[in-house]
Amino acid sequence: MTLTLGTATRDRLRIAIQKSGRLAEPARKLLAACGLSWRESRDKLFCYGETLPVDLLLVRDDDIPGLIADGVCDLGVVGRNELEEQAGTRLRNGLAPAYRELRGLGFGQCRLMLAVPEDWDWTGPGQIKDKGLRIATSYPAILGQWLAREGIDAQVVELSGSVEIAPRLGTAELICDLVSSGATLVANQLKPVENLLDSEAVLAGPAGSFDDARAGLAQMLLRRVDGVLQLKDRKLLMFNAAREALPALEQLLQDAGPLVVVPDQGRPGGNGTLALQTMCEGTVSWQQLEDLERAGARGLMVLTVERSLA
Repeated sequence: MTLTLGTATRDRLRIAIQKSGRLAEPARKLLAACGLSWRESRDKLFCYGETLPVDLLLVRDDDIPGLIADGVCDLGVVGRNELEEQAGTRLRNGLAPAYRELRGLGFGQCRLMLAVPEDWDWTGPGQIKDKGLRIATSYPAILGQWLAREGIDAQVVELSGSVEIAPRLGTAELICDLVSSGATLVANQLKPVENLLDSEAVLAGPAGSFDDARAGLAQMLLRRVDGVLQLKDRKLLMFNAAREALPALEQLLQDAGPLVVVPDQGRPGGNGTLALQTMCEGTVSWQQLEDLERAGARGLMVLTVERSLA
């Protein structure tokens, strides 16, 4: 399927991100790590790409899906919760899908949860079936889909904010809202009981594909994003060891990548000593380093990997 966006072909890619908010700074850092830089306009709403023909639009998070649908921007960094809610609204209104999630980006994590009063003895969704209870939410489409799947007859009370105080105000018995730490729920004598959606920042794009120069730019950007995300928690572990120590070291490094022998380039060694390296996921702790040292590793170094092409 080919989708032509806007009234004319373009040779520059436009990406929409939050102007301000919890996703704004992480989105900029991710794109900068992909080798992008920009020159901002005076109103700070448009950033002209300098290193590559990739420009930024700085907008509200909830405007991004619509901008992609209208062809005003080509890609967007947006919360999965917002993308799914607006997609659900389009479906309910009989409109065709106009955008899709391309990548989860690993920041801005939260959950869309059903929450009930703390004193409820929650036994499952069946507890509220056929009772006509009211549920307050800013996500009526996602909540409506969940209620339909569970066969629950409930009244959805749509609120634009301050959902958590609805039970105290008497406007609803339950709520469905985003939860990060859960502190806001506790402060309002509520507890989360059902997870409707695991959300995070995602890179979204059109439902179809580009038929001009943007196709190559989008593919290049996705490749770079994948590279940044894959290396986010990776560390390069380097050390020397005698050949006979390899079995014990490999046993300790079962969760790491293959143990690679680095070609000798004049480093001190000899007598069967090998220069070795491997890629590790996550943090390499002091305990792990000490275990490796006891197993025969010497000159241990843990290095941050800045970028890599697979």
